[in-house]
Amino acid sequence: MARPIDDKDRRAVKRLHAAGKSRNDIARAIKRSASTVSKIAGQFDPPLTFDRAPQVEAATAVRKADLAARRAAFAERLQDIAEREADKMHAPTLYWEWGGKDHTYAQKLADEPTPGDRRAIMSTIATAVVQSLKLVPPKDDGAEQSRSVIGDLMAGLARDYAARHGGPPPEFEEPEADADA
Repeated sequence: MARPIDDKDRRAVKRLHAAGKSRNDIARAIKRSASTVSKIAGQFDPPLTFDRAPQVEAATAVRKADLAARRAAFAERLQDIAEREADKMHAPTLYWEWGGKDHTYAQKLADEPTPGDRRAIMSTIATAVVQSLKLVPPKDDGAEQSRSVIGDLMAGLARDYAARHGGPPPEFEEPEADADA
């Protein structure tokens, strides 16, 4: 049979709870079950709670920020790889072979990579850039907003023209090219 809850248990629970200890930490400290600690906590007025939602939310936000920073750093590394590979596109390239019936070694320095090697370099560049952009998509460059502002300006000019001239502005037609030119 379990020992009865006494004032010593109640004081310990209240003190440890005020110190920010979790329900399980308190249970271990006073050598009682977690359910007994919950029962003691519920008897206070107001009841003590072990709601950790704010701490969990804060920890989750920190973890997400850490992961975002790591993704950004890795995206930067992928961009570096793409740039290093791009530098190889027109760089002198050492080609070598080992073999033949006499197992000889031969090498040749070419002015730049062969078309096949340049295709492979381009593939590496494309993969690195695409993956980098997936990790950290580019931010909106404001082009949509600029188009919206220009559209609003043009619509306003058209309304002003219509108000002053009693109708919409005439359609603009490209001048025909001179046949003799």
